[in-house]
Amino acid sequence: VRFLRKFLRLGQQPLPSSSCGTCRASGTRTFSIDYSHDRFLKDGAPFQYISGSVHYFRIPRAYWKDRLLKMYMTGLNAAQVYVPWNFHETIQGVYNFTGDRDLEHFLDLANRTGLFVILRPGPYICAEWEMGGLPAWLLQKPNIMVRTADPDYLQAVNDWLAVLLPKVKPWLYGNGGNILSVQVENEYGSYFACDYNYMRHLRALFRYFLGDDTILFTTDGNTNREMTCGTLQGLYATIDFGTGGVAFDRQRRFEPRGPLVNSEFYTGWLDHWGEQHAHVDTEKVSNMLGEMLSMGASVNMYMFEGGTNFGYWNGAYRSVVTSYDYNAPLSEAGDPTDKLLAIREVIKKFRDIPLGPMPPATPKFAYGFVAMKKVGIATSLLDTISPQGPVKSQHLLTFEEMKQYYGYMLYRTKLPRMVSDPTPLISPLNGIHDRAYISINGMYLGFLERDTQLVINVTGQEGDQMDVLVENMGRVNFGSKINDFKGLVSNLILGGDVLTDWQIYSLDIDGTIAGGWPHSGVKQHQPGMMSNSTEGPAFYMGMLEPTGFAWDTFLKLRGWTKGQVWINGVNLGRYWPQRGPQQTLYVPGPLLSSSQPNNITVLELEGAPVDTRVVFLDRAQLDSTMGTS
Repeated sequence: VRFLRKFLRLGQQPLPSSSCGTCRASGTRTFSIDYSHDRFLKDGAPFQYISGSVHYFRIPRAYWKDRLLKMYMTGLNAAQVYVPWNFHETIQGVYNFTGDRDLEHFLDLANRTGLFVILRPGPYICAEWEMGGLPAWLLQKPNIMVRTADPDYLQAVNDWLAVLLPKVKPWLYGNGGNILSVQVENEYGSYFACDYNYMRHLRALFRYFLGDDTILFTTDGNTNREMTCGTLQGLYATIDFGTGGVAFDRQRRFEPRGPLVNSEFYTGWLDHWGEQHAHVDTEKVSNMLGEMLSMGASVNMYMFEGGTNFGYWNGAYRSVVTSYDYNAPLSEAGDPTDKLLAIREVIKKFRDIPLGPMPPATPKFAYGFVAMKKVGIATSLLDTISPQGPVKSQHLLTFEEMKQYYGYMLYRTKLPRMVSDPTPLISPLNGIHDRAYISINGMYLGFLERDTQLVINVTGQEGDQMDVLVENMGRVNFGSKINDFKGLVSNLILGGDVLTDWQIYSLDIDGTIAGGWPHSGVKQHQPGMMSNSTEGPAFYMGMLEPTGFAWDTFLKLRGWTKGQVWINGVNLGRYWPQRGPQQTLYVPGPLLSSSQPNNITVLELEGAPVDTRVVFLDRAQLDSTMGTS
């Protein structure tokens, strides 16, 4: 009640005006559920949507129109769109809806293209996205119970939805926009809490901001438990399933009347590091799609284009790879595939396909090899990448306690005694979240890794400097362990000694590179700290010379081990060819300059090859079984 009173006050503020130039409010525009005939009605006429999921946050803004047009030309009449909370409120109370985060521009493009929208604003979205779309700053309250009626969590949700939902309201179909329906939460039945009070609270918020006429729905997996905990009276219950067989009988147990809806029909699947590239058979996808459409069901294909986990946005528990290609009908680079053409043939049987050719694949180019030179070892560049200096603490602090939520942090201490014989450095409580790169006096020893590598042997003199560079590999996006703290989250023990007296550095690598380093030539390295060794965390730089055009390309780091790449200050994401399956990073053409040298920066974490060149190819290699050329 206390929270809702707050929103009664907020609701007295005027809603922002819509930027939708083509929207016209009309009292005759309606979208509703006809329970007596098990169907949707749009303006009083039966309506079936054929939709595809597309994530604006995984696609460069310059390509949004291209992707939406390809969806429309396939025969889709709707796009399903998630809104990741953490993408828009990275810092608590600071909201960003500009550039690649301009949700309303994306909705407008979809509208102008002729696509309705099925909106999924969370607040939790999963999507194999960092922490399922929840902002990591929630974890500043260590015991917070996310996705429940925990007052601290609800307060943050209230504040966020009070910003987001008024932006959405002018785009509702009944208000002249193209949003047909809005999902509340996401696959909540898969979460252990099963907190109906939380879902009731969300229902009240969505109703308050979006009105009583908006179709609000839930989506859950094909089990009784998921449908039981994820559904709520007043929210239309839909289901998701793949090519294994039609599962609408389960939906009917919980929603006896109304349209059949598969909100996530899986056209492919995601990839994790160390696994095979996912593949879902095209014939199975097209056959199942045809079967559902013939039943009159509305279907959303997840994904229609996956896109890319740029930067640090991939989800985990097993870390998701940078590519979110998903084996979808449109490739990671937005190119039509055989799967898309097969889907188009199916849709032709049920509705008219727009006239005209399918827009072609964006042009690709193999720019060839670029030489990379070493800038310096990462731990010698702290004046540059951590200008604020260290925080001193007797005990370890997490990323969240340091208010650095993504990327890398450095923990530094001194050996408390001589360790002449190899002595185990151990994280006994599996406290490495997620990878730690260990060096003594600048000499790289190896790594510790969450769940798999908890011990490394160390030797050295009393007082020797030990550096532990910790990489956040992405927070858990699904399941009960979503409160996923990062850094060294429990003690490190050397022999029998608990290590203390730490200097902890937040590393602003992205900000430093976006500012022009290392190509600007400022503080490239500290004298005496360069090493000819290619082992351990180090930065490398190179330049791709201009060619007069800027086409899509794919960066391959042949022989490199694991790390991060930036081009012209933009974080492309992680590479890890030794673990695979992904072997190349997608480089969208709009990131490149056709007339100026393109700056390439690499942070290699384990070991660079002797030949430190990288190569730009004209096609993706997403499966480690592909050739090494």
